[in-house]
Order: sequence, then C-alpha cells, then structure tokens
Amino acid sequence: MRMKTSEQTLDVAVLEAIYDDLAQAIDAAGADKSSVFLVKLALLQARDCGSLERFRALVAEALQDL
Repeated sequence: MRMKTSEQTLDVAVLEAIYDDLAQAIDAAGADKSSVFLVKLALLQARDCGSLERFRALVAEALQDL
C-alpha cells in the first residue's frame, strides 16, 4: 500500500518509520508539552505545504474517525 501526496508517494514502511519517529518525539516532549510540539509541527508542515487550502483539507481529513 502506498499513500499519495501531491508530489510523492510513501509506502507503508516509510509511514511506519514516520509514526515511530513522531511517537518518540511526542514522548520526548512530555505530557505537558506534547500539544505545543504538535502545533509547532503542524505549523512547520503547513509552511512546507505552501497552500492554505491543502492544509485545511488535511486538517479535515485528520479529524475524520477520531
């Protein structure tokens, strides 16, 4: 299985590595700072994405099935 992004695809192994890295970073931030870390990461990703519309679509997608 591959996940498509606007310019590239990520296979399951890469997504699992990203998940692991993210989990470790959340743990490193600690319970009291994990929300701040996630907001900072989202803002960095939004800047990298370069599109308000695309970012909003990704936020909506992330909110599904919580």
